[in-house]
Amino acid sequence: MRAALFLALALLAAPAAAQETAAAARAAAERLAAASEQLDAAQGARDRVSALTETVRAYEAGLTALRDGLRRAAIRERAIAVELEARRDEIAELLGALQSMSRAPAPLLLLHPAGPLGTARAGLIASEVTPALQAEAERLRADLQEAADLAALQQSAISTLEEGLSGAQSARSALSEAISERTDLPMRFTENPVATALLIASTDTLDGFASGLAQTIDAELSSTVPDATGLKGQIPLPVQGQVLRGFGEADAAGVTRPGLVIATAPRSLVTTPVAATLRFRGELLDYGNVAILEPAAGVLVILAGLAEVYGRTGEILPAGAALGLMGGDPPAPHEILTETAQGGGAPRSETLYLEVREGDAPVDPETWFAPA
Repeated sequence: MRAALFLALALLAAPAAAQETAAAARAAAERLAAASEQLDAAQGARDRVSALTETVRAYEAGLTALRDGLRRAAIRERAIAVELEARRDEIAELLGALQSMSRAPAPLLLLHPAGPLGTARAGLIASEVTPALQAEAERLRADLQEAADLAALQQSAISTLEEGLSGAQSARSALSEAISERTDLPMRFTENPVATALLIASTDTLDGFASGLAQTIDAELSSTVPDATGLKGQIPLPVQGQVLRGFGEADAAGVTRPGLVIATAPRSLVTTPVAATLRFRGELLDYGNVAILEPAAGVLVILAGLAEVYGRTGEILPAGAALGLMGGDPPAPHEILTETAQGGGAPRSETLYLEVREGDAPVDPETWFAPA
């Protein structure tokens, strides 16, 4: 009995885990439901492009938050399982001792070989240990209940994920259609497609193409030129993601580029980080689909690696306007659950290349863009 009591006192007591993970996942599900309502409202909005752009962003934020909540839930569930497994022998020994005690006749429990004094001392020890035993039992019960709740939460999330992924795809499709029908943006100039084609054919570097870009203008339609110089160093990145390589950093093959490489999730929305003229859009060299923005006179922001690029060359795009989509295929709901069960975050399998040029030379993009 004394060994069992000392074992009970030695068991580590951890505070009951908060339900933050479950609350975060439920809050994300509510954000996805709100995004669904936003998508319905956007169909009849006066500015459908703007409304749908915000809807796509809402879906992306909701899905990211849901995945983060599920990841945290999986990590917490696994931590509880590991803790219980590590303490299995101690708990089993304690339960065995308590079970043996429960089978002893009650009168014998009141007697002690040392006589009345020993019996009194044993009673005092038992009275001190009983609250600890009760607290330990309550903690174990709470841990087991929390683990069960977290497992149920992850299983019930599959329908929410399916609806969210489907809604995001519908919003992207509606956005692409709305942009193709848009005619309300001001045009700064008209493009000379023949000059553009000749420039593409005659250059084999991004430097050469950027230097000759001024030759592709057919006619100036407006003297209005966006000027973002006052926002230098504060401009947000055009896509949600993580910077893999900075200005001039070498990749695994030892190749360096004068720009940022940003890892993004599949089908992420790319937006104009600041009001700018769309100087070029289309495939270029080995960069894939490229969009070139001019946020200030003599300054070019080059975005490469998109799967789709929106807009017409010469348009003045407002800040936050949808510019295109990254490539790749979003994972299926069961793949997301598998990733989160393993403790992984949202995969960023696509990369966007961002370069800033002032005059004829590239500069560190971080002089213009705020770090993510």
